[in-house]
Amino acid sequence: MRTLYSRWMYNWETRLTKVDNNRVVRPLEWGIEFTREWPCRNGFMLPQTASECEHYLSEYNSRAVANSDEFFSYKKPGDFRLERREIQVFSTREVPEPKLEEKVRGTYGEFLRFTSPARTPYPENNLANARWFPAKKGKSAIVLLPQWNSDALSHNALCPTLNRLGISVLRLSMPYHDIRRPAEIQRADYAVSANIGRTLDATRQGVLDIRCCLDWLQDQGYTKLGILGTSLGSCYAFLAAAHDPRIEVAAFNHASTYFADVVWHGQSTRHIREGLEPEITLERLRGMWTAISPMSYFNQFARFKRKSLLIYATYDLTFLPEFSRQVVEQFEAHGIDHKVAVLPCGHYSTGETPYKYMDAYYLCSFLGKTFKSIHTRATSRQR
Repeated sequence: MRTLYSRWMYNWETRLTKVDNNRVVRPLEWGIEFTREWPCRNGFMLPQTASECEHYLSEYNSRAVANSDEFFSYKKPGDFRLERREIQVFSTREVPEPKLEEKVRGTYGEFLRFTSPARTPYPENNLANARWFPAKKGKSAIVLLPQWNSDALSHNALCPTLNRLGISVLRLSMPYHDIRRPAEIQRADYAVSANIGRTLDATRQGVLDIRCCLDWLQDQGYTKLGILGTSLGSCYAFLAAAHDPRIEVAAFNHASTYFADVVWHGQSTRHIREGLEPEITLERLRGMWTAISPMSYFNQFARFKRKSLLIYATYDLTFLPEFSRQVVEQFEAHGIDHKVAVLPCGHYSTGETPYKYMDAYYLCSFLGKTFKSIHTRATSRQR
């Protein structure tokens, strides 16, 4: 029975990864121009040859990891504002789903907007966007990050449930996603691609945008802060938590170790590997993406006292289970307070019935109970 179930699950997962037929194979680009404004540099030298570009990026990653608090530093924006606008889907499909478009037509929501501290050549991407789901009462709030290539509705269904638990939610649009997506692309290809420097820059930007959201939440009087990230959003969430002590509660919905390993082995990123593989090996790619890999920052993450939840899936073909188990091992080795939940499905099927309800239960139960315990302890100390 286990073999039959495994075969069925792997077949289903494979079919789900093939629903999007507009993935584009792009050739390797070094993306050196995206590093011009980064910290942790001593001037800027423009490499000329492929060998010089690779050496430059590898060395830069080493400096960034060694000085990660500086690498992920930022200046707080001065233009936070809430705007009310009509909700749009921003589908990543070649042909948007008419029923989904019709479902949101004429509905409105509140969105936090601010200028991202990380500037890119794309004006749309430079204006950060986070939909605001405030709870009626309470001082607990989280920043929520969905998966790579999510549309603007992804994970929104979690927010009302979290609101009922007294948790307010800022659902952040990641760099190059939904309203931040440049007009020339259908998918969020610029967030993760065969462009080495731009992928690094997008990940750093995602982390800085998260920290800006925490600034705004604090300005609104929220005193207990957390984060929830799924897939690529989980990577961004981990990097932010490793460098921001304000995050007291963290939920990582699918977790992995090295950024390059996920891209290289993941079924949903096979088109990126196709563009990279003629020019580069996994080991060399890992060296150029260490600065955005969770594996690089467990010592930094362990500096801060918090509770974490790790969720992974047994039949995941995108974040391979062996990578997720390595994350669990690192949490244990560093003595980090955490819980683990394992779903009997894959990466994409986590969003399908019945597994999406199991996933939501683990996430909401953990966040609700953990914030409640933090509130109870804080109340006891005040007495």
